[in-house]
Amino acid sequence: MNLSELANNIKLWGKELGFDQVGITDIDLKAHESYLKNWLDKGYHGDMDWMARHGMMRARPEELLPGTLRVISARMDYLPPEAQFASNLKDTHSGYISRYALGRDYHKLVRNQLKKLAQKIEQEVDALGYRPFVDSAPILERPLAEKAGLGWVGKHSLLLNKDSGSWFFLGELLIDLALPIDHAGVDNECGHCVACMTSCPTQAIVDDKVVDSRRCISYLTIEYDGVIPEELRQAIGNRIYGCDDCQLVCPWNREAEVTQHTDFHRRSEFNNADLLTLFAWTEQEFLDRMQGSAIRRIGHTQWLRNIAIAIGNAPYDDKYIPALTARLGISTTLDEHLNWAIKQQQVAAAQTPNLDRKKQRLIRIVEKGLPRDA
Repeated sequence: MNLSELANNIKLWGKELGFDQVGITDIDLKAHESYLKNWLDKGYHGDMDWMARHGMMRARPEELLPGTLRVISARMDYLPPEAQFASNLKDTHSGYISRYALGRDYHKLVRNQLKKLAQKIEQEVDALGYRPFVDSAPILERPLAEKAGLGWVGKHSLLLNKDSGSWFFLGELLIDLALPIDHAGVDNECGHCVACMTSCPTQAIVDDKVVDSRRCISYLTIEYDGVIPEELRQAIGNRIYGCDDCQLVCPWNREAEVTQHTDFHRRSEFNNADLLTLFAWTEQEFLDRMQGSAIRRIGHTQWLRNIAIAIGNAPYDDKYIPALTARLGISTTLDEHLNWAIKQQQVAAAQTPNLDRKKQRLIRIVEKGLPRDA
């Protein structure tokens, strides 16, 4: 068997399956173990206890699949057309959703294509042990992708590629076949630029390639289901699911190409939907509308929590306080954010010039918890 020819074919097959780049690397991540341990020791993983529980396994792919000799790392671009970055962030009456989550959930899609790639390899060899991963196991995907020549890890800790910036998903295929490896050969092109670090709304990038998840808006709105610290709420703005700020300011993202995968295009539900519209969804409407979306896994209550914070940060609107008040009582965690948002809207109302008496009276009625026709 010609392993070099097989390695070249794997990259061709990867392109045919929709991957934008494929690389092959060994499993040696020893150089990253001290960094990982230090990151965990400082508690930067927040409430993601599984990260600490798996410990150094993240840097040891062979513990995930005994006999692993190589990792095939693949990227799939996801930047949708008409991304509407500026308009969504500037219109504070609408909710900003991280661009990766506007379309179909990538986990199953990328994993299925990795499995198909493995099956193609399997047809060429006598036997193949393999296992695909897409955010589904403790593995250091970015260092592996860097070793495989897919790019370099930027100061925001994301992988950067000269052609696609950081707008892509990563997936890994662990195999027990000793294929020739790709040498990284990709220089770190960040230089002295610190735009991602200085632009983070919550200052979550605490050092070069080091993110404190406990301050990261993506972590807070997606992974964390508790009470978001009050001192971070205003900085969240209208970001109701994830955050792209560190990517938006990155010079390497200015010329990134739009994805060819229609699965990652914007859902119709997110076409100029304002906060009130999204906040009004019942739990069943949320589940139905978010079918096949990564957003579905956070659940309806957390969805409401995130939108409540955005409403609290929005300019005054006489529809907000009644909408927030109507959601009280679902959970104590949600109530904490609803009451905060109500107070924020009350402050905004007091600062709104020429607010007519009818609206002022409505605010006082809601504050007292009286029926609206009192």
